[in-house]
Amino acid sequence: MKLRTLFMTTCALLLFITVKAQQPVKSADIILQDAYKKAAKEKKKVFVIFHASWCGWCHKMDTAMNDAKCKKLFTDNYVITHLTVLESDKHKDLENPGAMELLKKYHGDKQGIPFWLVLDKNGKLLADSQMRPEGTSLDTPGQNIGYPGSKEEIAAFQQVLKTTSALSEKELSLIGERFVELKGK
Repeated sequence: MKLRTLFMTTCALLLFITVKAQQPVKSADIILQDAYKKAAKEKKKVFVIFHASWCGWCHKMDTAMNDAKCKKLFTDNYVITHLTVLESDKHKDLENPGAMELLKKYHGDKQGIPFWLVLDKNGKLLADSQMRPEGTSLDTPGQNIGYPGSKEEIAAFQQVLKTTSALSEKELSLIGERFVELKGK
């Protein structure tokens, strides 16, 4: 009886793994619709990060945002989601359908990654990772901050967070300090 139970459990586990492995990657539209619903329910903004598995700066961005001192500050204010783009040929299957078109729509396709957006619960663009001259619109191409590590990039990142969240000056300073500290790691 024990052998039969073990055999059935093993077969069920293998079936689950096989089915899970064959599920297609979610489209950018589905991921964003889920994020908008959650943002509306939780009264937050949506923070979208375009990334790829090979991108070291993308991993640093995730590490910094998930740092013990920063994570709650981000998750209290944003629904954070990722869209995979620009994968190598052997990992193209990881890309979210429609994500590259969205990256192009927001002028990030020639900017490098990570590239990020802050959207409201309805999908309206509030900010992105491009530094622009003061007073210019979001339609004006700028320079991608990506992972904010320089003094200028940190200041621009903090300004985006300040205008799209309820973070205090002290919390914004802490985020800036952690990004600088984690840049070299």
